[in-house]
Amino acid sequence: MLKVKAGDLNKMGLLFERYHRELFGFLYHMSSNPDASEDMVQTVFYRMLKYRHTFTGEGSFRTWMYHLARNVVIDSAQQHKRSARHHDVADYAERIGGGPMADEPLQKEQELAMLEKALARLSAEHREVLVMSRYQELKYEEIARILSCTEGAVKVRVHRAMNELKKIYLNSEYNR
Repeated sequence: MLKVKAGDLNKMGLLFERYHRELFGFLYHMSSNPDASEDMVQTVFYRMLKYRHTFTGEGSFRTWMYHLARNVVIDSAQQHKRSARHHDVADYAERIGGGPMADEPLQKEQELAMLEKALARLSAEHREVLVMSRYQELKYEEIARILSCTEGAVKVRVHRAMNELKKIYLNSEYNR
């Protein structure tokens, strides 16, 4: 990113190749809408170019990238009401980072679908910390920098989010 900041815009393609899948996974888990997620990935990369002067190189590139991605999610939510229809995560599993699910047993697919539905029902704050920590595998230290809070606060948020997710998941499993 420092090379892009210095004017070597050809390096932007390399950054896209390295991070677009990771960003898509984060944005998909935040929006549950694959089309909107693809649009948001493009917006994040556009903003990387537009705001490249703000990247200092002191922190990690991923932290800066997720900061931009969070702002894109917030802006998108303000512009559009969240779509009521749910997209089946199995259709997009390869793009999110997992392998094809065709070989998985039906029960595993159903559990994953229930988990995705439960994740979608979480508050935006709880969904965000779980997606960052569990799906994107960011360290609590990185999440703390992205959210501008302490590492301890991140741990508390993740714990509370997991408890909320567990309640929603168990309630939906019980009501099946």
